[in-house]
Amino acid sequence: MLGADPSATSSLTLLEQARTGDASALDRLLQRYLPRLTRWASGRLPRWARDMSDTDDLVQDTLVRSVRNLPRFTPTGEGALQAYLRTAVLNRIRDEVRHRGRQPELSPLDPELAAATQSPLQEAIGGELLEKYDRALDRLPPEEQELVIARVEMGCSYAEIAETSGRPSTDAARMAVSRALVRLAREMRHES
Repeated sequence: MLGADPSATSSLTLLEQARTGDASALDRLLQRYLPRLTRWASGRLPRWARDMSDTDDLVQDTLVRSVRNLPRFTPTGEGALQAYLRTAVLNRIRDEVRHRGRQPELSPLDPELAAATQSPLQEAIGGELLEKYDRALDRLPPEEQELVIARVEMGCSYAEIAETSGRPSTDAARMAVSRALVRLAREMRHES
């Protein structure tokens, strides 16, 4: 169809093309649905549940995850894909609200309160090295600080870290912690 508007291609046609590996069809589908779903989701994620991610990021991440399930998706009509994606975004919003609702409100600790005994970390590495560790940790981005603290100081499992940091799997959490620890080690070497 020469001269036809490319945006007029049906979602079902683009979906079938995307399923055969046509990357441009997949891109067109994402370009079509990302703005729609972002508008729809705008304001549905309560402000108290938002953290470093905003609605745009949540929608984009959900679309990327949903693309993996397209081979198993069976459309029942032209609007089926949009309904499927909207449901995926709504479920992700619900998950985010539940996740944020489970986390305790953080309040800063009073640095004047000293522990009666040394922490396991202090016992393991000693006072001078602990100060070096603290200074290096402070230079890491906040997300990496949290990963290191959760694993090294709190002894959280990778599954727990995956859940609290929003990683898709324990392997993703393990890799993120590993990268943070490598960066921490580099920062500590710069202290010497």
